[in-house]
Amino acid sequence: MIEGSFGHRCRYLVARNNGGGIEGILPLVLMQSRMFGRFLVSLPFFNYGGVLCDRQETGDALLAEAMKVQQEFGAEYTELRHTAQWSGPLATKRQKVAMILDLAQDAETAWQGFNAKLRNQIRKAEKSGLTITVGGKELLADFYTVFARNMRDLGTPVYSSKFFTEIVTVFPDHTRIIAVHLQGKPVAAGLISWFRDTMEIPWASSIREYNPLCPNNLLYWTALQFAMSRGCRRFDFGRSTPGEGTFNFKKQWGARPVQLHWQYLLPEGTAMPELNTKNPKYDLAIKVWQKLPLPVTRLLGPQIVKNIP
Repeated sequence: MIEGSFGHRCRYLVARNNGGGIEGILPLVLMQSRMFGRFLVSLPFFNYGGVLCDRQETGDALLAEAMKVQQEFGAEYTELRHTAQWSGPLATKRQKVAMILDLAQDAETAWQGFNAKLRNQIRKAEKSGLTITVGGKELLADFYTVFARNMRDLGTPVYSSKFFTEIVTVFPDHTRIIAVHLQGKPVAAGLISWFRDTMEIPWASSIREYNPLCPNNLLYWTALQFAMSRGCRRFDFGRSTPGEGTFNFKKQWGARPVQLHWQYLLPEGTAMPELNTKNPKYDLAIKVWQKLPLPVTRLLGPQIVKNIP
């Protein structure tokens, strides 16, 4: 999917035992540009990745091989997006958490667990003339309309629509799009995916001018109901920075923070990278981007963001 969307080179490492059985994996994606440099990520564009194995020795062997790949590609570093910290001499960032909600058995039980403010916001959305649709590819255009507008307003380059087309094409039985409309116009939308007992909403957006109608609350309530109807036990709201607005929005649903450990294979004496919107060096670029016409950001954004993991 990443190769088809962005054309990045990928290297997939697999550790096997003497009988040929798989004991561990480590997927790697090469990112490179003049602006951001050359580095490997496991996995870019998503919240999770890194080493997956049962034994320390297996993981150490995979990391040793990853260092060889890093040197082969001439990469500056390798970023590993771990949910559990890998023991060993790896530089580690812990600024982000995943917000995880343990789902109730049914929607009525979940509803009773919400506080009065949240229930009132959902009711307000339902009474404001907003309509909700859950579907597949047919909703991609509506999703992307909202997503591209929201990214521009945040000052962030937008992914190409091809990326999301690839996602729902490669995983048609594990993805859905939820769209919120007002008088036929999309005002909020999200893409959900699931695996085993966990549903995740990696991308969700709303158009700011409609926020007083609480479309986001209706969007997430629909997603939670959909997850429960499929028998999911956990709902992953995605990563957040503790204390920020999105963190507090997710927390009100009952989600708990789970520490993320982003770890790095670095040459000795090298500092960890700071490729994020909080880096002051990008302040001016963000402010300029927020002022650009939306069609311009949809044209230029994909060429920039494809090299931002």
